[in-house]
Amino acid sequence: MNSFPLRPLAGLVASVGLVMGCSGSPAPIKPPLPPSKTDLILLASTALCERKVDFARKYPATVHSTKNWGSGHELMIPLENSASHAEESYFFDQEGVLVGALFTFPTGLDLKPYPVLRRTLSQLKPSVEFYLNVAQLETRTSMESSALLETGDEKTTTQYLVTGLPEHPVLLQASFTIDPYVRLFSPYRREFLDRLRNPTGGEGGQKMESQGTEDKEPFSSLQQFARGQAAQLAYCGDKNYDVAADAYQKAIASGFTNKVWLAEARHKLGVTWQAKGQFEKAKSELLQSLALRPNIPEVLNNLGTVQVQLGDKAAGLSLFEKAVTLRPNYALARFNLAEVYETTNPKRAISEYETYLALVEGITEEESRVAYAKDRVKALKQ
Repeated sequence: MNSFPLRPLAGLVASVGLVMGCSGSPAPIKPPLPPSKTDLILLASTALCERKVDFARKYPATVHSTKNWGSGHELMIPLENSASHAEESYFFDQEGVLVGALFTFPTGLDLKPYPVLRRTLSQLKPSVEFYLNVAQLETRTSMESSALLETGDEKTTTQYLVTGLPEHPVLLQASFTIDPYVRLFSPYRREFLDRLRNPTGGEGGQKMESQGTEDKEPFSSLQQFARGQAAQLAYCGDKNYDVAADAYQKAIASGFTNKVWLAEARHKLGVTWQAKGQFEKAKSELLQSLALRPNIPEVLNNLGTVQVQLGDKAAGLSLFEKAVTLRPNYALARFNLAEVYETTNPKRAISEYETYLALVEGITEEESRVAYAKDRVKALKQ
């Protein structure tokens, strides 16, 4: 093969026609984000990805309490010790890294003094709207129309649970998380809504069992899958394929019931084994993923790269061909296809490189691969 390696997929589709490889960007690229400016500072003395040992230096045991959170821990700071005047919860994974935080305002926080955040919220489209019974809301009725609003940056997501939009917004909860864990930190999760309805040391509103989402998949599987994603895609520091392999194996062992989740866990484990140079293990996991969900272009592309690395170019070529047949604008598979065709069909290689170049035009994350593809087209035409 040439010096530019074939590219597997580490994340999901990053943009139309382009999938980032695990040696490309450390995290999937988000589409354009909604506004996220705020003058309400909740993560004032800490930041996502901070280690628990550093957090504990700022918050001694006399200030917070701790309980298990799956394979990690939740550190809770009550209202009376909170600088934010919220019930604060900080969630650490089993490596002791802060992956999410939740701020709960049982009586509501009037956002009138925060014009920047109010403007941000006014530009966001609610992802969920519902009526919420919160008996402790000050000077308001107990049954309030509420909305969940979401914003963020390249690697993190912020969610606000607000009542009284748009005239008199009152904040009930805010969550912050690195993106792999976003599913586990929606304020619309039933266990988080219950913290509003039944706050610590207070009388909650009527419990409504139908409100809030609950996971159909085991929490341990979802938590470990998120841990694997965070490690594989370098959300907090460098990539760590040892942690990723451990996490994906634990996610699978915990028992996904949905074959889509299980197939994707095996897919991601296969990519992890490939990154660790264990190609036979990678091949086995990717084949199991395809057995659960056939004809997934990303998995076909990744299996193709593994087959080439195992010395079976014919099998790799067939897989790349199938991937671009299923998704004609799949830029990464076209690049891989061009590399394999160089020695046997230079004209086809040129065509595939040129198709790849057209698909990724203007995408800065592909600059190095674009430069390589242009050089190969020039050399093949000579």
